[in-house]
Amino acid sequence: MEYEEPIKAESKSVLGQPMQTCGCDPMTGFYRDGCCDTGPDDLGVHTVCCIVSEEFLAVSKHLGNDLSTPMPQYGFPGLKAGDRWCVCAARWLQVYQAGAGCPVVLEATHENTLRIVPFDVLLQHAVIPDKLH
Repeated sequence: MEYEEPIKAESKSVLGQPMQTCGCDPMTGFYRDGCCDTGPDDLGVHTVCCIVSEEFLAVSKHLGNDLSTPMPQYGFPGLKAGDRWCVCAARWLQVYQAGAGCPVVLEATHENTLRIVPFDVLLQHAVIPDKLH
């Protein structure tokens, strides 16, 4: 008998559509596959695809979540302004509430984010897809 991979349900974005890739340079996602997918092992709920800004990184660091310092032991390169990254939903909300929310790519933000961050808050920070320009 041949082993078959279990069929995985297709992840949906906060828009109810199939998830788009968030970013591959640096490679993001809890599973380091470029996608803000989540699962039972992802206790931090790394589901918000955002484009980090200097202000977001500074406030996040001040609040105890340093995203700019490389941590090679975890395969984490450290982020700089303009990087796309799957941020923990609660951490993104915390930085937003501190006045430093950064742009969010709705098409690449997992629907489970809505359990933590209200859709209208995400919408306020939504990036308009390139195809609409």
